[in-house]
Order: sequence, then C-alpha cells, then structure tokens
Amino acid sequence: MNDLFDDFTGYLSVERGASGNTIVAYRRDLTLYAEFLLARGKTSPDAITRDDVGAWVTALRTSGAAPRTIERRVAAIKSFHRFLVREGVTINHPTASLPLPRIPDRLPDVVSIDDVDRMLSQPFPDGPAGHRDRAILEVLYGCGLRVSELTGLDLRDVDLVQGVLRVFGKGSKERVVPIAGAAVAALDEYLAHGRPYLRTKGGSRRQDPDAVFLNVRGGRLTRVTVHAMVRAYGGRVGLALHPHTLRHSFATHMLEGGADLRALQEMLGHADISTTQIYTHVDRSHLREEYLSTHPRARLRPV
Repeated sequence: MNDLFDDFTGYLSVERGASGNTIVAYRRDLTLYAEFLLARGKTSPDAITRDDVGAWVTALRTSGAAPRTIERRVAAIKSFHRFLVREGVTINHPTASLPLPRIPDRLPDVVSIDDVDRMLSQPFPDGPAGHRDRAILEVLYGCGLRVSELTGLDLRDVDLVQGVLRVFGKGSKERVVPIAGAAVAALDEYLAHGRPYLRTKGGSRRQDPDAVFLNVRGGRLTRVTVHAMVRAYGGRVGLALHPHTLRHSFATHMLEGGADLRALQEMLGHADISTTQIYTHVDRSHLREEYLSTHPRARLRPV
C-alpha cells in the first residue's frame, strides 16, 4: 500500500497544509498499521474490516503505547481510510464512526517563576554561543513559542522596535507574538554580538543567511539541538526542563498574572480555546491568595 500512502501524504501536504513533522508521524503510523494488517493477511483496502481496526487499537494498548500516541495513530488511519473513500479507491470504510480513544486529562508540566529566574540567572558561556543560548531561553519562556517556531524564525520575522515576532505555527499558520523586556534585550544582544560571529565560522554551503538562530557552522539550529540545550541549562540548576515546559510555564504565569484567556489563545496559536483552558486548572492556589488579599471582607472574623 506504499503508493496509497504516498498519495495520502501528498494530499496532507498540498491540500491540508500539514507540517513536515505531522506527515512523517502519519507515515510512520500507517507503516506500522500496514505491517499489522499484513500479519493478518490483509493487503488491500477492500479487505480491511472493523474487526481488524479494533484489533489494531487493542494491540496498541497492550503494547503500552501512550494514550496520545494511540489517539494520533487512530486519527491517522481514520483520515487515511476517509481519503481512500473520497478518492474512489474503495467503498470500504472500516473506521467509519470509530471513536478516538479517550485521553485522560493530563495537566502540563510547569516550573515556578522562581525556578525560571534561577535558570535564567545562571552564568552563560562567554562568546557568541552563550549570547545565543540566553536569547533562546528568554524567547522560549518570554514568548511561549514552540521549539519548531523558534528554530523557524527568520531575520525578517523579527521587529524589536515594534516588539513583535512573526511566527509560523502548526499547519504554517502565521501569527504575531509580542516580545518585550528581558527577551528583547537578550535577542538584541545575540543579534548584535552573537549571530554575526557564528555566521562567519561556517562554510558557505552550510550557512543559512536568513535564520535567526545559528549553530557554530552558521547553519540553522535544529530542534534536537535546542531540546538538548534546554535540558542542559535546566540540569545545571536542578530542573528537568523541556522546551514545552517553558511554553507551559509562560502560559500558566501569564494567566496567574491576570492575562485574558482569549489573548493568551492568540499568543499561543491555539485553534480552539479549549486547548488554552487547560492552563486554568494548573494551579489555582493563587486565586485564594488573590481573594484574601483584595476582597474587603475576606479576612473579617465571623461574629
């Protein structure tokens, strides 16, 4: 079914505007699905039954796959079979009305404001790479970017005078994100005293003249490198950090500071506000503190 997979991933890319990461993940999921079906003697879309699909989901659960992984894989095969029917490849639709597995609510990992301050206050290496690393951490936390959005930034996307970044999120959706304070200062320092020197180190074939964040060869920094860098700086102050932890912490601290939920949704690039609402459940202890400190009768003793 490799040819059908190629047609489907081409449809995802051209017509749905899916990101490269989504296409790679879906192709991997469908390959595993095809291997499972082959073991059951199924090599044609016409021969696949709802029982086959149910057995696939059961196999995923018994293998210990994470709930979100199962959900994505089921979503991939549902979308694939729907595509085959729409394109007239088959009239068989074994995933019709198949519900997505329910994912238990899981609150995002966050770190405290004090922990973020400790991480950002630690000494950074002297030189261009140190300026770059500080800017990356400040921008991830200060703007709530996904790591792919950060590594995808081009120079034309940065306007420090106006205090905005142009960001391309999931599905290449464009949005404008504010940047201010420590994040502006760190990024400005890097652009002036870090990036020019990183760019001059690399060979011409490896350089990326448009990218904001460069590696030591002058090429665009990768997501893998940023993941490793964030883990390393977090580990130095005793924190288990991931780039998404900084994004979650940005959202949580914004809400705790009184940010409007709709505004936060726009800054994070969430298509559905229900995705943003999860941050309202992360830590509500500040609500009682706010109530006790501001309500005129909150501290009166009962008569």
